Amino acid sequence: MDAVVKRCRLRKTAQAGQGMNRFITIILGALWAFTAVPAGAQDAVALARFDAARSTVEDVRGGAHLSLALSQGVPYRVFTLTEPNRLIVDFREVDWQGADAAVLDQSDRVRELRMGAYRAGWSRLVAVLGGPLAVQTAGLSIAQTDGTARLDIVLSSVDQAEFEATAGAPRDPRWDLPEPAQVPQIAPRDDPNRPLVVVIDPGHGGIDPGAENGSTKEADLMLSMARQLREALIRAGGYQVVLTREADVFVSLEARIAIAHQVQADLFVSLHADALAKGFASGSTVYTLSDDASDAASSLLAERHNRDDLLSGVDLAGADDEVAGILMDIARLDNTPRSRALAAHLVKGIEKSTGRLHKRPLRQAGFSVLKAADIPSVLVEVGFLSSREELNNLRDPVWRATMAEGLLNGIATWALEDAALSRLRRK
Repeated sequence: MDAVVKRCRLRKTAQAGQGMNRFITIILGALWAFTAVPAGAQDAVALARFDAARSTVEDVRGGAHLSLALSQGVPYRVFTLTEPNRLIVDFREVDWQGADAAVLDQSDRVRELRMGAYRAGWSRLVAVLGGPLAVQTAGLSIAQTDGTARLDIVLSSVDQAEFEATAGAPRDPRWDLPEPAQVPQIAPRDDPNRPLVVVIDPGHGGIDPGAENGSTKEADLMLSMARQLREALIRAGGYQVVLTREADVFVSLEARIAIAHQVQADLFVSLHADALAKGFASGSTVYTLSDDASDAASSLLAERHNRDDLLSGVDLAGADDEVAGILMDIARLDNTPRSRALAAHLVKGIEKSTGRLHKRPLRQAGFSVLKAADIPSVLVEVGFLSSREELNNLRDPVWRATMAEGLLNGIATWALEDAALSRLRRK
């Protein structure tokens, strides 16, 4: 299994002799550290970044000490394996960019370091040991000032029999998931060398907080959700991802559509979370632009938008509002079925991933961010802030990761189908 780890090696001596491998579980750390991140600290959704300058691997009396500095707390686990003796640290998830094993490893008792991606959503550090060293302590601390984290692992010398008695890969359904399905990388319909361009629109922001429940704002949750979906798409490969906002700032509805045109987006996904003042509702809903809103949308866009932001690749500089509106209506003849197909695949992806759908999960409305005539566009109401259970889900990075996986699967399935149908489309 170590073979799938991206290798960054320092070999100091030959590997230790082969020993009996007894797979007896020892889990010394599985900490959902994001719960301790102080308000205002770095978003715990994004990848944790490894800070090589503040990390050390060195010998201490009778053992070794690994001190790993991270940009934020993440779930982790620690265990040991034999043949050869080695320490394994799994994370969800650390970006090891900039890590240099030769510089980091100053320990004679740690013969070799490897670190990198382990599987989708997970990363791993492997320390090959010069002798039997058991985990004495393992703990992650988080700074209250900026949310940065440090994982300290202290190893102590033991005899080989004791080491083998506690070594073994743990079995835990939260970690040992089935191997991910092989999903082909997606190519856009016109240029096989260009990745599919996905614009993710975190709803609201800045002076427009959106729905609120106590101190929780829709704008903040959707920015976290958007960052998590971006990470999922980037890890999957074959996507270029652009967010309409990267911080808690106000972006006009027209500007959001303009951004999608400027980057030549292949699809547009707007993320929201509703709240009801009265009554109760739960589950996710996916919206497309309604038929009634389409005609009015063309006229309003022609009046309000810069000509360059109306249709990708079409020069409307000399066209009046009526001509521009007609051209956009023609574009919608092809684009509307594609948007609805995207919505349907997203609903299926969400259902398989979270099992939480509104009783009417596919809907149509006149939302302004759906009015791009030539870009398949959907608005996803991820959940309801007015529901206590869904509010807790929306706050939970693990649940959001599950939602992001469902959205990713829906996008991937739609893209394959859309590419297959592209040759039948109006030219």
